[in-house]
This record gives sequence, structure tokens and C-alpha cells, in this order.
Amino acid sequence: MIDGHNDLPWAMRELCFYDFEKAELSGHVPAVQTDIPRLRAGGVTGQFWSVYVPSTLPGGAALTATLEQIDFVGRLIERYPDDLARALTVGDVEAAHGSGRIASLIGIEGGHSINGSLAVLRLMYELGARYMTLTHNDNVEWADSATDTPVLGGLSGFGESVVREMNRLGMLVDLSHVSPDVMRQSLALSSAPVMFSHSSARALCDVPRNVPDDVLTTLATNGGICMVTFVPDFVSAKVARWTNQSKEIAADRGLSPRNLHEVERISAERMATDPAPVATISDVVSHFEHVREVSGIDHVGIGGDYDGSMMMPAGMEDVSSYPRLFDALVERHWSVSDLDKLRKLNVLRTMRDAQSLAS
Repeated sequence: MIDGHNDLPWAMRELCFYDFEKAELSGHVPAVQTDIPRLRAGGVTGQFWSVYVPSTLPGGAALTATLEQIDFVGRLIERYPDDLARALTVGDVEAAHGSGRIASLIGIEGGHSINGSLAVLRLMYELGARYMTLTHNDNVEWADSATDTPVLGGLSGFGESVVREMNRLGMLVDLSHVSPDVMRQSLALSSAPVMFSHSSARALCDVPRNVPDDVLTTLATNGGICMVTFVPDFVSAKVARWTNQSKEIAADRGLSPRNLHEVERISAERMATDPAPVATISDVVSHFEHVREVSGIDHVGIGGDYDGSMMMPAGMEDVSSYPRLFDALVERHWSVSDLDKLRKLNVLRTMRDAQSLAS
């Protein structure tokens, strides 16, 4: 089972600045949603580790922090060689699985991490990054974010160059977090399959981070994949409305509603007197089924976003929870073939196709 997005690197940075002695991941670490025993319990055999850094960091600082994140992933793999294996290609993923280890891949979460440089993009690929999310929560100079005020109406000329260079390298273009215009323009431009590493269906939960149906339809033509996320704000309309109220409170206090830490702090304050609705596994399953219906079974995958969200749906609190998801899908009559595509075959095919088109 291969997951498209996990934010453990940033969680470990915030928890202990990457100090394994303070958070030994070979055992249970209650402060995070991910550790080795729970990955094993969840049946995870491949993981894209997000090397996210905040999009509010200035360019040089974002670049440095991204390199520190990549360094952490490398040290994580070195510390647990019996459990984790570095993976750059589909062959590496398959070899890791054959040796009983979890294939560890890297995804950059936000184009701000390359500091406006194609040379840096190429170096990130050399350091192991196999996808890049074009934006995070804020616009970059060359692409609009889903959660910022549009400036470009999509991609700039340089943004188009970024997509072409990623195609040339064999690096997957990740369209989670980007505006619908960037989604559509990238799909039209990309010669290789694209991905959504952690997004759900906008038709079911109308938030900017989710994917509109017309884009899901085009995704099938492109040959890409939508890796459905579990984040309650993105799978439950009730939870999304509650969180929007926290954003409104933030705005009333003169804070940016895009500041995730402030919104989470306000949400935590509200929980005592106005608890949030609870997202369910059924909510998550509905998004998998919607993507399957619109894009087709060959274009759906899993992008949990563990350690990237303070809350997860009931019964899916950490990375040990994937079997409960598969049990729910079986109850909804998903076939063994469909489940195999969802677990791994679709993302491996997307990776293979992108790598085969590299020049």
C-alpha cells in the first residue's frame, strides 16, 4: 500500500528538531501520527514523505529549510535500514517491497521551495524529490494557489517552464493546493501524467483544496492520479463549515485566515464549548467512490496527509488505520482488482509513465 503524502518530517522538526533520541520512531511516539510500528500495522509498503516548509518563509530560508527536511528523510532511512529503503524509481519501490521494507520517496510541497530557479528544481530531483506540489497555501510568483487571491489567472510563462522541466526530469507535477486554473493549464500543458498527492472531491466537499469534476474528468485523459486525502476539512462539509468559522474568527482578530497555526489554535479554543463535527470513514469512502466514478478506477489513489492535520476522521487517527479503510471499501463491494489499483498499481503506473517520458 503506497501513500502519496505524509508530513512526519515537519512534525519531527516542530516536536524535537529532528532529534531521534527525543522521539525514537522505532517505538510508539504519541506526539505524532506516524512511527515505524504503526506504519507496519497499517500495511504501508511505500510512502511519499513530504518535505513541506511554510510558504510564508522567504525564498532563501525556504530553500534552506527544504534541504534540512530532505536531510531528515535521508537520516530517517539510514537510522532504520531494516524498515525503510530509499526509493527513486518504480523498480526501487518494488525492490523495497521484496525485501520487506517500506519504500521511502520524497515529495516537495510547494514551489516556493525552489526559490524561482530551474537549477534548484533540477538539484532537488538529484536529491531524490520525485514530485513537487506547484504551490502551497500562498501564491508563488509563477502560479496561483487555491487558497490565495488569484494574481496570474493560472501559470506564468516561468510556471509553464517549471511544468515542462518537471516533465523532462520525470518528476511528477503535483496539483494539490493549486488553483483550478493552474490545474486546468497544467493538465493541458503536461506531456506526462500529473498527480494530486492529497486532495479529495469538490463535488462532495466544496472547499478550494479539492478537485472539481471537470478536472477529474480531464485527469483520466492525462493518465494521472488523484490520491484522496483523509483531512476532515476536505472530506466532510460539516467539518469544513466549522473550520471556516474559525477562519472568520481569525479574520475578526486581524489574523490571516490562511495562517494554519492560528486557525488550529482558535479551533482548539472552541472545542470546549463548540466541539467540531466528526468526520467518518464513510465520508472518506464517499470521496474514493466519487473519484472512481468520475475519473475511473485507474486514476484513484491514497494520500492520507498524516501528521499534516491536527485531527483525522474517527477510526483513522494514525497510520495504523488503513486496514479499516479497506474493510469499509470491501463492505461497499470494491473488488480485489479495484483495491489493488487503489493500493499501489495506479500510483506505480503513474510514476512509470512519467519516468518513461523523461528525456
